[in-house]
Amino acid sequence: MDNYHKSDLLLYIHPLASFCHKVLVALYENGTEFEPRIVDFLKEDASAAELFAYWPVGKIPLLRDRKREKTVPETSIIIEYLEEFYPGPQKLIPSESQLALETRLWDRFFDLYISVQIQKIVVDRLRPEGKNDVFGVEEAYNTLKIAYDMIEKQLGSQRFITGENFTMADCSAVPALFYADTIISFRNTHPKITNYFEGLLERPSVKRTIAEAEPYFDMYPLSDQIPKRFRKGKS
Repeated sequence: MDNYHKSDLLLYIHPLASFCHKVLVALYENGTEFEPRIVDFLKEDASAAELFAYWPVGKIPLLRDRKREKTVPETSIIIEYLEEFYPGPQKLIPSESQLALETRLWDRFFDLYISVQIQKIVVDRLRPEGKNDVFGVEEAYNTLKIAYDMIEKQLGSQRFITGENFTMADCSAVPALFYADTIISFRNTHPKITNYFEGLLERPSVKRTIAEAEPYFDMYPLSDQIPKRFRKGKS
């Protein structure tokens, strides 16, 4: 992510964060020019200060459009914004209204019922001893299992989650399934999800996003569960 010249679009990210991966995949799908700015919340650096100045809740990713002087938070809103003002060859939200609704539904599904549940489980592992949320973690595991079954049913024989075209919902699926596989693997129980995910992994946008995250994998509490094929020098 080095050597970017100043772009109209500035994206505050961390390369390990799943929600950042979602937006990065969307940007790389369309070859959209942007300047990434890594935010390290463990350090009081200028990037973190800028982020909080633009968006006080401090969530990443955050898009700053320098040209239009707009601050755009939240992953789905960022992708919709890019689709409206910086469109590329890969249309991520269908023009047909019913398909657009289906795309938004499954985009939110992967965010809420996969990615958010993973965060609950991972964050609990970082809590001080005696401060664990046993009930919340159990609930998260149960939600993941239900979500897997729903995704398996939704996929049917289609290539992507809402049909034959790659959309914003698939951008959401990439990091959700990548990290979910380290929590409760779906590979021996849900063949359609497995085939779907393997297809996503072949996309250049996804390969690039994972490659950029790789140097940070050791920061992930379940890094030993990340398949060795995604680790440089590992076999």
